[in-house]
Amino acid sequence: MIWLPQPSISTRGSTLHQTCTVGLAASSRLLLREEQLLGRTAEPPGHLTTRLTVRRAGRLILDQHTTYGVPALAWDGPAVLGGHRACGQLLVVTPEPHPLEEPVHLGEDPADGCAVLAPLADSRALLTTAIAPTPARLRLLLDAALAVGVPAMRCGRRGS
Repeated sequence: MIWLPQPSISTRGSTLHQTCTVGLAASSRLLLREEQLLGRTAEPPGHLTTRLTVRRAGRLILDQHTTYGVPALAWDGPAVLGGHRACGQLLVVTPEPHPLEEPVHLGEDPADGCAVLAPLADSRALLTTAIAPTPARLRLLLDAALAVGVPAMRCGRRGS
């Protein structure tokens, strides 16, 4: 399954609670990309919460919850977004284990954004989390993570 929705945009005064729950068979493939833009140009964001839950053959492999905007605490601090306003995740799940054993950092200059591609406890799943100053830069980071971590899915969409 391939799920590549348009970015969610959290504008001033808005409240959005987004939940994505995925159930996969043991033989399934998944490519899922989520992108969030926190406010338009020079505008503070509204309140955005997202939750991504993925199970493979009934077993939980990912349950990620994020909250941005007031009243969340420290969401825009240096340990979370570092001043960036675009954030996103890329999840790849395949029937075969991935050879990646250690996280890979992408992005040389933190001002231009950065991403971390990491294997999950289930070795058949890779998760990239990225932050960037713009949606275009975020997409470049997520595409780079896909190219590094999963060349087979990037080149061919077999089994989707």
